[in-house]
Amino acid sequence: MTDELLYRVEGDLAFVTFNRPQARNALTFAMYDRLAEICSEIGAEVRRSGSIRAMILTGAGEKAFAAGTDISQFRAFKTEADPIAYEQRIDRVLGALEACPVPTVAALNGATTGGGAGIALCCDLRVAEPGTRIGFPVARTLGNTLSVSNITRLVSLIGPARTKEMIFTARLLGAEEAKSVGLVSEVVADAAGLMPRALELARLVASHAPLTLRATKEAVRRVKERMAPEETRDILLSCYMSEDFREGMDAFLGKRPPVWKGR
Repeated sequence: MTDELLYRVEGDLAFVTFNRPQARNALTFAMYDRLAEICSEIGAEVRRSGSIRAMILTGAGEKAFAAGTDISQFRAFKTEADPIAYEQRIDRVLGALEACPVPTVAALNGATTGGGAGIALCCDLRVAEPGTRIGFPVARTLGNTLSVSNITRLVSLIGPARTKEMIFTARLLGAEEAKSVGLVSEVVADAAGLMPRALELARLVASHAPLTLRATKEAVRRVKERMAPEETRDILLSCYMSEDFREGMDAFLGKRPPVWKGR
């Protein structure tokens, strides 16, 4: 599995590549699990040194970001426990991605479907090239369903009406339509410009106050979980009681660029 999901760190950026181009980067269970492990490793490194500031996810080849779960794995499903365990696994992985403490940028190329679309929609920023097609075509393919957690994620982005239309018709949205409804942040002019723009965005957010970005990510996650304001006191304190906040004030008043340390 090592070669099927590539992970590397260059400077303050982490890179994840789904690397099964011969299978349109369809995800095996091991690939899902490794993605969750990487998010955990990044979290540990952020707590230890703060050296990683952003992560880019993309798919190898020109045909797909990730074309969902490898269907051959579903043949092993025999009992009611199997689909429940599968969806719990996916929720755990997507939850780990959402909770990853650094900004995540999805560079979307080609087919971004099923589990691949689920991963993309859990990233903070999504950049697409013109050939991107995104959706959940299960109503015309496997006849399975998204978990309630994944439906909730989709509804939070595009609303209940568009969610039903998208799944009922089983169609894939092109890059520009996906942008118009909020599934992607922007569309680059051509495929060649995809990674340069993803890198540009990652470097931009990596240059900003990491605690502010981390607090914003966590606040958005809790809003989706309908947490009460009193349950979010720790988010405010993580920024206002930090060294970075004092550095920001000193830099602003001193009319100099701040030097963020992530603590």
